Amino acid sequence: MFTEYKYLDYGIVIVGIALVGFVLLRILRLILRRFINKSSKELNVAPTHYKFLNNGLSFIILFAITIAIFYVIPELRTIGMTMFAGAGIFAAVLGLASQSAFSNIISGIFIVIFKPFRVGDIVKIGTEYQGIVEDITLRHTVINNFENRRLIIPNSVISSEVILNSNIIEEKVCNFIFIGISYDADVDLAMKIIREEAMAHPHYVDNRDQETKDKGIAPVIVRLIGFGDSSVNLRAQVWSADPVKGFEMKCDLHKSIKEQFDRSGIEIPFPYRTIVFKDKIKE
Repeated sequence: MFTEYKYLDYGIVIVGIALVGFVLLRILRLILRRFINKSSKELNVAPTHYKFLNNGLSFIILFAITIAIFYVIPELRTIGMTMFAGAGIFAAVLGLASQSAFSNIISGIFIVIFKPFRVGDIVKIGTEYQGIVEDITLRHTVINNFENRRLIIPNSVISSEVILNSNIIEEKVCNFIFIGISYDADVDLAMKIIREEAMAHPHYVDNRDQETKDKGIAPVIVRLIGFGDSSVNLRAQVWSADPVKGFEMKCDLHKSIKEQFDRSGIEIPFPYRTIVFKDKIKE
């Protein structure tokens, strides 16, 4: 009779632990689903990419329920310790074999949480990889570079690199245009031409606020930044709505400024070489 009561108590305990576990699982799943949907919307990716997190959460809760049941019931404790010892060895071997994949998944979770970039952002990863983010998964990120080739970069690689994101706060960028003119050229005229050509370009954006305008600061700032071996070096700061338009604008301005310089007699210097011929030494 006592044994029957004991097994009945064990059954109640098992049912109680299972109920608590499943209620906790439903609550955590609801919280995780809302978080995934919110993050997926901000990253512009499908929520299905992160279904793994839901499945992983279910596995963790069920594993915790199993451990609790084995721990509470003395008859199962010894069997459980033997099973978990064997499982521990297997898990260690599996962990070593999947270390790289696990690192990518953890890095993918960090991307979901901290959102350093989104699909559609123009990014530069380290010094080698640059392009538009096309897809983000838990294992890797797909970047479409400017040659229309896809770069499949593991998330662990991205997590260890410096990320330059051109869209994370706002897309507007300041483009630096560097031009050298000869020492005998009219510097003020060259600055005027650069400024006028920049302001005439359709991609040019006036980034001044009202206070700056009231102070009379020029819409395009051109500065003399130094002296080279054969050139006076100028730099213009020209704003555009986004990096792509900025690149197009810089290419167009290089051409139009060069043409205006030619018409105005302003030389863009190039290296000169002086060759000296000596008479053959007489014997």
